[in-house]
Amino acid sequence: MISLLVSLVALVLGYMLYGVVVERIARPTDAVTPAVRLADGVDYVAMPTWRVFMIQFLNIAGTGPIFGAIMGIWFGPAAYLWIVLGCIFAGAVHDFFCGILSMRHDGAGLPVIVGNYLGKNVQRLMLAFSLLLLLIVGVVFVYSPAIILGGMWGDKLTWVMVIFIYYIIATLLPIDKLIGKVYPLFAVSLLFMALALMVVLVVKMPALPEVWHMGGMEQWLSANGGENYQMLGVGAFVQKNPLFPCLFITIACGAISGFHATQSPLMARCLMSERQARPIFYGAMITEGVVALIWAAVSSYFFYYGGWREVVSPETVDAFVSQFGTGEGKTLIQYFSAPDVVKLVSTGWLGVVGGLLAILGVVAAPITSGDTAFRSARLIIADFLHLNQKDKRNRLFVAVPMFAAAFLLLLWQVNNPDGFNALWQYFGWSNQSITVFTLWAMTVYLVRNKRNYLVTLVPAVFMTVVCSVAFVVSPLMLGLNEGLIPWVSAGVAMVALTWFCVWMRRSSTKA
Repeated sequence: MISLLVSLVALVLGYMLYGVVVERIARPTDAVTPAVRLADGVDYVAMPTWRVFMIQFLNIAGTGPIFGAIMGIWFGPAAYLWIVLGCIFAGAVHDFFCGILSMRHDGAGLPVIVGNYLGKNVQRLMLAFSLLLLLIVGVVFVYSPAIILGGMWGDKLTWVMVIFIYYIIATLLPIDKLIGKVYPLFAVSLLFMALALMVVLVVKMPALPEVWHMGGMEQWLSANGGENYQMLGVGAFVQKNPLFPCLFITIACGAISGFHATQSPLMARCLMSERQARPIFYGAMITEGVVALIWAAVSSYFFYYGGWREVVSPETVDAFVSQFGTGEGKTLIQYFSAPDVVKLVSTGWLGVVGGLLAILGVVAAPITSGDTAFRSARLIIADFLHLNQKDKRNRLFVAVPMFAAAFLLLLWQVNNPDGFNALWQYFGWSNQSITVFTLWAMTVYLVRNKRNYLVTLVPAVFMTVVCSVAFVVSPLMLGLNEGLIPWVSAGVAMVALTWFCVWMRRSSTKA
């Protein structure tokens, strides 16, 4: 597990070293924050730093760093590199500057921030885009925890309704009444789950594929007595989903996620000092990266090392082998979904009590991201309509049609056999596309203020290429050969850099 252990150390060093560099570029001040200056007892509520950190961490975590990491390791150990480099140089920078800019614009939401630096037309686009994303996130995060809970107690549809009703309550209540009190407890559960699994990994110390085995996974499996390569199914998976750009879409919340840009403004309205931004925003992203790394290693153990045989019954092993032996059966990565891996590993490794706490962490993460997604949507709409949310009637005026639309989307998902997968695929691409707008807005901000803009320009260009290629190659499949991907990528990068250079030239001429 050398790659895992080195990656964990790298994340910590990234916070301590690169996080300081980014903080110095932002130059936090002692100015009075919106939480104090605009306090309304509903959304603008000053809270202790530790509590804000726990809420921010849980808001951005969701199932992304867990499910995404589990599926991301199907691309091989390259997942470790993306989580580490993405977290330090892209995701944490993205979340940090989003929080800082929101604080410096009266706690403004993402569309307002983007509009201030990329223009009103882009602001309108971001308003529609982010609202659609938030509704999809809320609906998806109703369904995924309901699947897990429905397999333990009651039935899935009952949990869908319970969670949806909770979302309505949490969205309307002041942020410190429910979210501020309950979220820290759920965050502890999620962290306990990750740390407990890490301890088990260290005790077992399995021989997992390392970064230097990239490109030779079949040979590694043969040499280390791992699973049959065809039975595993990762070869066929990567053929249909090329590592670039699909890895960078699959692992989103564990590296960089546009959804975070909708969540950071919530906590920007609760901080008492700009100097808390690095531990809150940069630190929460690094913590999420740690969780993603651990689950990537767990997934590597489950699939490559044959760990699945240890956490399922002998009957399940026989059933899988029998159906695969027919020649038309499912491979391992098709037979065991990400939620299956979570349930099997948590209960198999941590026992009944530990498993329940671990599953609670996995269930709480998407639920708490779902309700803050709806809360963010309410605030974005309120900002657009200039409605003061201290008035309960104004909150209801925004929330009622919003939840009506979400309910219709939820009904479609429940009644459509492939509804969850369809929404999740759209969520993955649209989620990463939001990072493109956010990073370019941050770059413009840094240029205007004569700061080192390379910290956001480089990830902005990279994510522009990723999302553009993903849109052309993966969803549409326009007959592009995989060999053309580097050429398409280079073209998109050149267009992005040309646009930026032209923009800088025009700005300097106007000045």
